[in-house]
Formats: sequence, structure tokens, C-alpha cells
Amino acid sequence: MKLLDIMSKDIAFLNPDDSVEQAAWLMKRHNIGSVPICSDNQVIGIVTDRDIALRSVADGAGLAQTVGDIMTTNPVLGDPQMDVCDAARIMSDNQIRRLPVVDNGQLVGMVALGDISVDPSFSSDAEQALSNISQPCDHT
Repeated sequence: MKLLDIMSKDIAFLNPDDSVEQAAWLMKRHNIGSVPICSDNQVIGIVTDRDIALRSVADGAGLAQTVGDIMTTNPVLGDPQMDVCDAARIMSDNQIRRLPVVDNGQLVGMVALGDISVDPSFSSDAEQALSNISQPCDHT
């Protein structure tokens, strides 16, 4: 099975000059935990709910700062034709729960670990990925 078959295709995204408050509002509105940051529809970063908590609120910077200030740059990306097992392995290796999917450099979807775990044939891949993702790491 390919990522194209399981990815969410209607993706909310922000520009790097949008505020952290806008990111939090978008996450609440769509019940999501991350938002890709795009410039000219190309993914240049990603902001997670954890980034907001640790890189903005906990540092006292406040919600008015931009997502460009707190985003993770050079995010790991998937391809719509990528095999789901390969995506699970990439997510595991990089300790990420969400994978933006791009085609010809353009954002076309998003895959979450939960999307992979829904299919019983991939449940062991999802379990292994979650096990590795949950390990402590030194990422900032």
C-alpha cells in the first residue's frame, strides 16, 4: 500500500510569518497536532503542539511570535508513492509521529502514525515505530 492510499489530503498549513497563536488555533479547529509551514506551497518546516509548548510558551516568548521562529526546519518528508512500511520505518528512525507528503516539491498530504495503525496489516509497523518514537532523544 502507498502513502497516497492513506494520507490526509486536505491539509491546513501556515506561512512562516504567521503567529504561534494562529498555529494553536488551527490545531484546535482541525483537532491536529502539527502544522506544516510552507512558502510557495513548498514545505520549509513543521510546528507541533509540543513546539508551541516548549519553544514558545515555556520560554515566555508568547503566542505572538511567528511559527518561523519555533518551527523545525528541514522536516522529514514523504512521497505519495512511498510504501507505507517505508514511511513507518522513516518515522521510527526520525522519531516523528507525522509525515508531510510532497509531490514535485508541493505539499499534497499528511500521514500520521495513527493513519498507519488503522490498517491491521501495518499494525506491527506502527507499533515498532511508536516504540522507537517514544524513546528519549536529544532533539531540540
